Order: sequence, then structure tokens, then C-alpha cells
Amino acid sequence: MENNLIKVKIEDHVALITMAAAPVNAQSRAFVEELTAVFDELNETPGVRAIVLTGEGKCFSAGADIKSRGKIADGAPGDTYRHLRRTREIGFVIMEMNIPVIAAVNGPALGAGMGLAICSDIIVCSTKAVFGLPEIDIGLMGGVRHTMRVFPIGLTRRMVLTGWRCPAEELWRRGLIEACVEPEELLPTAMEMARTMASKSPKAIQLAKRALNTVETMGLKDGYRFEQNLTVEMTRHPHSKEAMAAFLEKRPAVFKDEL
Repeated sequence: MENNLIKVKIEDHVALITMAAAPVNAQSRAFVEELTAVFDELNETPGVRAIVLTGEGKCFSAGADIKSRGKIADGAPGDTYRHLRRTREIGFVIMEMNIPVIAAVNGPALGAGMGLAICSDIIVCSTKAVFGLPEIDIGLMGGVRHTMRVFPIGLTRRMVLTGWRCPAEELWRRGLIEACVEPEELLPTAMEMARTMASKSPKAIQLAKRALNTVETMGLKDGYRFEQNLTVEMTRHPHSKEAMAAFLEKRPAVFKDEL
């Protein structure tokens, strides 16, 4: 894959995706299309079992590229809706990955940048990270539904209606992120977590993520039944037999990449 605005490094079954659109990783059309392509390709790349997403420089992502947005609004008929579809789908591409995604938020995650983080499976942050929805101050709307899925209603309303930027330390205090560490510890923390995920059965991880995404909007009984059906599917897979054998033999499990 071409790495113009997005860098990818794969090591130990973990793909490190670095957004590299200086200076603030603003999300232009080219940026969104390349990031979407990277996730789509990694989703079918043998041997990739976990992903870490971070930003180059001092910013995770400042959100939409406002300079290019004006061109879209004044463009050819249909350009606005094509833009909205691209913006909408990048979040769902992350959520629907067969592979877990950890957002390693190194600095400001604003607007659509915050969206990338909260669509990930797990968020870990640097103490320099802040989260914000500045749309109210720049003549735009957006971010409410995804944010409300992860953040409490009151905090979401405060961020949406005032543009307040919430520090990572506050999110950590509220239990909304999984780590808040010094900047130099951010990537090691995220990569250690990713390597732990990568050591598990790829099939089990795939089914676990499907369960997490699906039961979120289901009732208790239907959700539990859905999980039980996935358990049946898992027990019929070779990875299940290997995991059980490794447990009984007191040795590390060795999983092949086939799903």
C-alpha cells in the first residue's frame, strides 16, 4: 500500500498506523481515502492480529480539513454527500474491523479526530491528549452520536454545546479511557496491549469483536443468545482445540492465521 499521508509498520503481528499529515493530521479527502484503504487492506493481511493507531507530531488529529471543506461545499452536485459518506464510513471501517484497534492518542483529538479514537476498541492517552468537539465554534455540526455511545450524556452535552476540550486526565479519572501515561510511555503501553491481543486466537478475537459490536444494541436475552451461538461456532474451530490442548499441556498456544 502507498504511504503518502498514512504510515504503516507491521511487527510481531501488530500493525502500527501513524497518521502523518503535517502539521495537525487534518482529514482531507485524500487523507480519509488513504486511511480507509489502509484499514481495509490490513483487515485482510495475513499475520496482522492487532492494530495501534496514532498521530505523528504533537497532534493525534485536529479533525476535518476546514480549508478543503469550502471547496466541497462549492463543488459539483453530489460532492457534499460523497464527502459525508466518506467521513461517516471511516468510523465504521474501524469499528467493523475483524482486528482490534487501539487508539494511542498522543495529543489533541478534535472533531473527526476524536471520532477516530472513540470508534476504536480501546483508547490509551498521553497526558498531553485532549478531546474536543469544536464544531459549535466553526459553523458545523457532528460528533454527537458516536460520542454519546462512549461518554456520559452530561459530558457529551458540555463538549458539544460549549466546545470544551476535555483533558485525558479527566477521562482517566472518569474511567472512560484505559490508560493515561507520560508521552514517552504511550506507544510502549499501546504496543504491549496490542501484542497481548495478538497472542490470542485470531478466530476468537474476531468473534469476540463481533459480539462486542453486536450485543451493544441488543436486549439481555437476545444478546446472551447471540454470544452462545458464537461460542458454538468457536468450539468447532481448530483454534479452540489448540487453546484447550495448550491449557491442559501447560504450554503456550500456537495459532495459525486461518480463520
